[in-house]
Amino acid sequence: MFQGSKLGHHQMSNMSALQQHVAFFDRNKDGIIYPWETYQGFQAIGFNMIISCLSAAVINMALSYSTSHSLLPPLFFPIYVDNIQRGKHGSDSEVYDSKGGFDSAKFDAIFSKYACTYPDRLTYAEMQAMLKGNRDVNDISGWIAARMEWSFLYKLAKSKEGFLEKEAIRGLYDGSLFEYFEKQHSASAQAQLR
Repeated sequence: MFQGSKLGHHQMSNMSALQQHVAFFDRNKDGIIYPWETYQGFQAIGFNMIISCLSAAVINMALSYSTSHSLLPPLFFPIYVDNIQRGKHGSDSEVYDSKGGFDSAKFDAIFSKYACTYPDRLTYAEMQAMLKGNRDVNDISGWIAARMEWSFLYKLAKSKEGFLEKEAIRGLYDGSLFEYFEKQHSASAQAQLR
């Protein structure tokens, strides 16, 4: 299972944690994530075509304008990695600060508040309690976004026992979890070809 990035923090030069999180989906590394790149990223980590397609459409439509460099809506719904902090939604865990940095105290608070069964992992019910506890009043779009993000994480990274491990969640925040699952999915696909 995923053991976390080196020293617990995946590092890319001069990128915030939130930028590192989304950089995986910038498949050609040009600083812009188009819907087809989001689709390719979801496929690379093992999601099926339907989920990958729907995710690309929803994510890019939701984040394109807020990360744009222009007042006019951009064509093709690109997400600009350098402005990704503008796409931060409400009703989240606040582990990413307003500039996209990683707040380790907020990260640890997830586990001190909600990890009741084991101190270093969340059950599905504990994850649901966290989502409910993080809800901002009248922020339905934030509730939906948070639910979608954590549901994808749970489907992708839960252990055989049904837990979300602390290091897997940390890997989500710094993007290293995506790289891990891309390697796993690629190795699995190659093994099936043999």
